[in-house]
Amino acid sequence: MGSLVIGVAGGTGSGKTTLTRALMDAFPGKTSVIYHDNYYKAFPDLTYEERKAINWDSPDSFDNAMMVRQLKKLIGGEPIDMPIYDYSIYNPSGKTQRVEPAPVIIVEGILIFAEPAICDLLDIKIFVDTDADIRILRRIKRDVIERGRTLESVEKQYIETVKPMHELHVEPSKHNADIIVPEGGRNLVALDMLIHRVRAEIGA
Repeated sequence: MGSLVIGVAGGTGSGKTTLTRALMDAFPGKTSVIYHDNYYKAFPDLTYEERKAINWDSPDSFDNAMMVRQLKKLIGGEPIDMPIYDYSIYNPSGKTQRVEPAPVIIVEGILIFAEPAICDLLDIKIFVDTDADIRILRRIKRDVIERGRTLESVEKQYIETVKPMHELHVEPSKHNADIIVPEGGRNLVALDMLIHRVRAEIGA
C-alpha cells in the first residue's frame, strides 16, 4: 500500500498547523509533512526592500514545480531535502530538511488547492475555515513574535495583499476541498472523524 496524501489548506491563521500537529500526534512515526511556504521562489538578485515588496500571497510566488517534483518522489518512496524558507529575509535560507517517506504524507499550505498539479496528488483535501477576525489576530501574533515583523508591516501586508489574495485565490479554492473543517484542530468532532478515516485507510 502506498502513502495516503492529505492536503491541509485554508486562510492565514486559520488553524492549519494545529490540525496538522493533531494528525501527527494521532499517528506518531507514521507521518511526514511538507509545507508550501518552504517553496517560495528565491530572488537573490533583489534587495531586501525589493523582496519585501513582492506579493507573497499570490500563487505566482511559489515554486510549485519543485514542490510537485519532491512530493512525487516522496510518494514514490524516496526521501527528499525540503528547502527551508527564512521569513526574516524574504528568501530561502539555503538550508534543507530531510523528509522521509511515510504511510501518511501531509501537505500544508494556504494556496495548495489553487494549484491543480498539487491537487492531483492529494487523496484527501481538507480546508480549514475560520472567521477573518480570528485569522488576522493570529497572524499578527505569529508574524510579530515568531517572524520578527513589525506591527505596521503586518498591517500593511494584510491590507495590500493578504486580504485581496485570500478573496481572489484562497476562498475560491475551498470548492476543491473534500472536507471543510471549521476551526481546524480545535474542532474535536471533525478531527475524530478524520482520524478514524485515516486509520481505516492505512490500517493503523
